[in-house]
Amino acid sequence: MSGFPSRRRLLATGAGAALGLGALGAAPASAATATASSTSPRRTGSGAEESRSLDELYQAALAEGGKLVVYAGGDTPTQQDGTKAAFLKAFPGIDLKLIVDYSKYHDVRVDNQFATGTLVPDVVQLQTLQDFTRWKAQGRLLHYSPAGFSKVHEQFKDPQGAWVAIGAIGFSFMYGTAAVGSDAPRTPLDLVDPKWKGKIASSFPHDDDAVLFLYSLYVKHYGWDWVAKLAAQDVRFARGSNSPGEAVGSGQYAIGVGGSGAPLGTGPVKWVLPDSAPFMAWGQRAAILKAAKNSTAAKLYLNWQLSTAVQQNSFSGWSVRTDVTPPTGLKPVWEYRNANVDGFPRFMSDRAEVERLKQTFALYFGEVKGEPTPGVLGLHPGA
Repeated sequence: MSGFPSRRRLLATGAGAALGLGALGAAPASAATATASSTSPRRTGSGAEESRSLDELYQAALAEGGKLVVYAGGDTPTQQDGTKAAFLKAFPGIDLKLIVDYSKYHDVRVDNQFATGTLVPDVVQLQTLQDFTRWKAQGRLLHYSPAGFSKVHEQFKDPQGAWVAIGAIGFSFMYGTAAVGSDAPRTPLDLVDPKWKGKIASSFPHDDDAVLFLYSLYVKHYGWDWVAKLAAQDVRFARGSNSPGEAVGSGQYAIGVGGSGAPLGTGPVKWVLPDSAPFMAWGQRAAILKAAKNSTAAKLYLNWQLSTAVQQNSFSGWSVRTDVTPPTGLKPVWEYRNANVDGFPRFMSDRAEVERLKQTFALYFGEVKGEPTPGVLGLHPGA
């Protein structure tokens, strides 16, 4: 979970360019002088919103030492390069370490650092939504409301400001427009047509919880018989939610399942936003750790991520903010009932059900194989 391109680039190149969960937006060079809050501070459950401008926060972060470490969920070592480049262009002089790994490794890594008194990151932005609820209960998270917090959709923030979503991401299936021609699949049911045998790539559902939730929605709608038919399709399974888009974009496979993309993309890979069939979307949560060494730089980062300039350049076209209008042809992501935005947090909180589904899919598709696509990072990356 290679950095997310800007919305403009994705609309030009399509879902094949979205190789997983990387840069959640790109701010213009003028972001450092933009105002973090254009109005007086609003009261929320976590107190007043940040009233300092991005430039004021930037200067304070430099005075603090100018360092920042972010642990980000993702699939490849370079996936956050776009985010890092945009942030450093706006705020030169900040020493930003943005470490990408699977969220399921980052969260236990942070837990181990808590246990051993060796905490490294200042900010965590992860797909493992249940961890933010747990860490809040443990008193591990700083309650803080960035500028624009009151404009973030209610489903995408903690009322007390313990965490806030900084990007809206959707998972579905995709296809190569040249490979499928006029016979494009429109629903998951189309994927079990024998004509697609040997032409489908998917990320392992029992390796990535977002992909697992997507597959669980397919099971709920189409039954386990659909899974059995898909298992007979000679699907190429691989680790990393970037893998389906890469496989389709390279022309090796016609269809990919279990990856992100841009609904309005016009490139050679079409990410499918179904009319009524299920897909899944969520807000990628971020939080400042209460024990962070660089809390001011962490605040700068969250304010920048939530700024309208960054949110308007969302790779998917969707924003977590209610005052950022999606491009023509899209509704806000929470208005799609088939996106199951409410369902993913509930799903992630039921770890027994998650584990049961993982093992069940292993019976159909075999055990997860392959090295982790971000590499093996050890206990203290970024230290």
